[in-house]
This record gives sequence, C-alpha cells and structure tokens, in this order.
Amino acid sequence: MNDVQEATSPATSLSGPATCVSKVELRVSCKALLDRDTLNKSDPCVMLMVQTNGQWTELDRTEVIKSNLHPVFAKVFSLDYYFEEVQKLRFEVYDIHGTHSIGTRDDDFLGGVECTLGQIVAQKKMVKPLLLKYGKYAGKSTITVHAEEISGNNGYVELSFCAKKLDDKDLFSKSDPFLEIYRINDDETEQLVHRTEVIKNNLNPVWEPFKVSLISLCSCDEDRKRLCNCCIHFHYASHFTSHFASDLSPVFSALFKVTWDCVNPKYKQKKRNYKNSGVVILSDLKLHRVYSFLDYIMGGCQIHFTVAIDFTASNGDPRNSCSLHYINPYQPNEYLKALIAVGEICQDYDSDKRFSALGFGARIPPNYEVSHDFAINFNPEDDECEEIQGVVEAYQNCLPKIQLYGPTNVSPIINRIAKLAAGDGNIKDASRYHILLILTDGVVTDMADTREAIVRASYQPLSIIIVGVGNADFTDMQILDGDDGVLRSPKGEPVLRDIVQFVPFRDFKTASPAALAKCVLAEVPKQVVEYYSHKAISPISDVSPLQTCSPFTSVKL
Repeated sequence: MNDVQEATSPATSLSGPATCVSKVELRVSCKALLDRDTLNKSDPCVMLMVQTNGQWTELDRTEVIKSNLHPVFAKVFSLDYYFEEVQKLRFEVYDIHGTHSIGTRDDDFLGGVECTLGQIVAQKKMVKPLLLKYGKYAGKSTITVHAEEISGNNGYVELSFCAKKLDDKDLFSKSDPFLEIYRINDDETEQLVHRTEVIKNNLNPVWEPFKVSLISLCSCDEDRKRLCNCCIHFHYASHFTSHFASDLSPVFSALFKVTWDCVNPKYKQKKRNYKNSGVVILSDLKLHRVYSFLDYIMGGCQIHFTVAIDFTASNGDPRNSCSLHYINPYQPNEYLKALIAVGEICQDYDSDKRFSALGFGARIPPNYEVSHDFAINFNPEDDECEEIQGVVEAYQNCLPKIQLYGPTNVSPIINRIAKLAAGDGNIKDASRYHILLILTDGVVTDMADTREAIVRASYQPLSIIIVGVGNADFTDMQILDGDDGVLRSPKGEPVLRDIVQFVPFRDFKTASPAALAKCVLAEVPKQVVEYYSHKAISPISDVSPLQTCSPFTSVKL
C-alpha cells in the first residue's frame, strides 16, 4: 500500500461574475511517470493552475503519493463551471522530496498539460500526454482527468398516499388524519419535508398527490446508493396516535405498492393480539428526472457552431481602412473579434472541430449574382472549415473575391440552419444542438420573414446569437430578442421558447472579447435544457434509475 501524504494548500473555487451553471469535480490519475529518484520511484503530486488575466496561479494540489509511477490521487478538485467562459487550466506533475513544497529544479518537474474546463466536461474523461519544457514529450507519461457534475438538480418525486381502517379516536365523529414526511439528516435529526392536508371525518383517507424535490427528500444522494432515508409520521388532527419510520429506498426501484402498519406503541404493549391501528399505503410513486446542461454535454451532446457574416455594401469597401471589413494585420476588426470570442468557446463542445461559415448580402463568383446564403469557402457541397482558425482564414480569403451589395436579409440562413437542426431533432436523441452566430452591421431588411423564421426555429435544437457590428441604430433589433416580450410571427404565433440573444458590439468595445462571449452565450445552457425538456429527451448516456414507477402491485414492508 502506498504511503499517502495530505496536501496542505487550501481548496479554492474557480469563480467569476457570471452565473455559475454548475459545480464540477475533477479526479486525476497518471500513468508511466518519469522516474526521477535514484534509490526508489518518484513521489508525485499534481498541481492545478488556473489562468486569470493572462497569469497562472495555483488553485489547488493533490496529496503526495510515495514511490509510485502510476498514481491515482484521492484529492478531488472542485470548480465552478461557466459555459460562456474559456476557463484555462494547467495540470503540473512534480516529484516531491520530503516536504510538501514544490521543487524548483527541472528534475522535479514530471510534465504538464494545458486545456480548458470545457474540453474536460465535453469529453467527461480526458487523457493527454504530459509535456516537459519546450513541448517535449515526457516519455510515455499521460494524465487522465475525470469530470463529474455535483450540483445538478436531479428532479422530483410525485407521491400519492392513502390509508385504510384507521382507529376512530373521536367521540362524536370519525378521526381527521394527515401525514408528515421527514428527512433523516446525517446527524440523525429529522427535518420536515411535507405535510399533507387534513382529511376530515374519514377513516379511509386518500390524500392529494404531492411533489417533493429529490434535493429536499434525500439530498439527491442516488449516486452514492443512499437514495432516500425518510421517516413518516401518521397523525390525527387532534391526537398523535401512531407512527412508522422506514427507509424508502426499495420503493424507488420497485414496481409495487408499499403498505405500512400504523402502530400505536401503547396499544402494542397492552394488547397481546394487537396488530395495527390501520395501514398507510403508498399508492403511486412517479420519479421525474430534471436534467442539467452538463447532463446533456457529458452525456454526449455535440454543439455544432455556424457563423453567418453580413457582406452588405453598408459595411464599406474592405480595401478602405474605414470599412468594418478592413483587414488590419495588427488589429482584428469587429467581425473577427466577435467571431473568435464566441467560436473559441463553442469549439470545445464539437469533437470534429469543423464549423459552418456562411455569408449573406453579397454578389458572389462566378456569375456575381446576389446571394443571402452562401459558403464563404465557396464550396456549396461542404461549407465547413477546420477549427475557428479555418473560419477566420476563409473569411479573409473571400473578401477580395466578392462584391458587397445588399439588402440585409437573414431569414434564408435562419431557415437553412433550422432545417438542418430539424433533421437532428427528428433523431429523437440529444446528440446535437446548434448555435447560429449572425454578425451584421444593420437592421435586417426582411424583418417579417425573419420573425417567422425564428418562430419556426424555436421548435428545433437551435439557439441564435446576433451581434450588431458598427454604429447603426439597432433599436428595432431588440424585437428579435425575447427579453422585452414574447416574439411573435407576423400572424401572431409566439415562439415556443426564447432562442435569440442580441447585443451591439459597441457596448463591449472597451471590454475584453471574453466579456462579449459571456453576454451572448449566458442563456445557451438554459435554452439547451428547455428544448430537450420540452421534447422529454434524456441525455444519450443516461443510466439513471429514476424512471416513472407506476402502476404498483401490493406488498408489505
């Protein structure tokens, strides 16, 4: 057995001003580490670094495991996860000599790797080779990082109770019974979770079904095989007559009714043949799993990113330095800044790293006819580019080949991507969700058609981000963003769900590109969950036992 030393640095959470989507736990192991010691094997420790404002700082570190080249660390790193941020991490492995301090010699460094938290959660299990300085491989050394969400809302349970043949404790009428359900805390104290209504004058009451969140009922402890530990007290309105306590775990996985005897302790002591004072029956139980954004991402959902760029004449001649499309070798224009800021985040959630890049409002070769839906790589059979850098290069290469024209029609591209998303939606699984980024310098010309297209698109696995570039008056564009009211088609049909986020780039001119990405992507996790929840679609790899359990057959505990 390995001698394990406890790490001494305090645990810290990765945080920021954005709304935390979830908390994530990271577990780390290594294989085939370099052997730096002469008389025995290396004593490895992993340091987790986080990049903030371009600077790397230590977030936390594992324990030290003595003499082991294939360590599995017990230390768990806990981080806040933000979809709309690029959260850069670095894992560094060191050979520790006698104390907990990290050595400064090159010989102490066993290798490191940089990645983003988004890459880890998208893969759920990330395996990467360790690198020494100057990008040299550390032999065959690898590091494995497992991600697990720990703060998701795991749903709720719907319970229906009734009772039969209760003792009559009232003199002039029948008893007035009700139930209370308590959660047993870790310190064995009881916490009230739910109290039913009182059923007046009834010895065979049927209480109204009620819903209780799994967090309230059992702290969502299903993954640790402690699904529910409850105590149920049975009362009469004016007399406490009897109670029963039970671990409800068996009923969550069994398709049967559960019946409990109501036992009055005093009667049980005094009456030899006393059986019960009636029975309480759990007549129906339905478990409803509420999935989180990370449930879908870590379950295998890919996010396909598409960018659509405005090439209308109002942008100005790209050869002129005043043009919004001017390519300055020292400073990217607003189109590129918005594209890179959003694309760098979305690319972590698409395994093939191929992204569709489209244009609208230009005359395109060879016939120079106006198009409001063309591939900027001029390949109508394959509009995808390799990684975000490929999109950037395709954008720069197409500018000299097209003629900026107009008008600003965006409905054709929205309809195109919605049709593509509809094909994925018909698969009936959570395998792919789409994000369409529209970059435009003006108010859309085909507003009525665009509203109609967005209403249709709201039924598909699609979110639309519109960034207004330049100094145009974008007041009318707020109509497309549902924050100020429900968007409706020209015929009055409302969107199924709010899928559009609009922001003018000028609001972020003095801010970092990351601030723009935070703003425009903040609503995407909620939109993903809303779509799949509406369709009652579970994550691909979900193996949770939480299913609807009904009807029951009868059995006694």
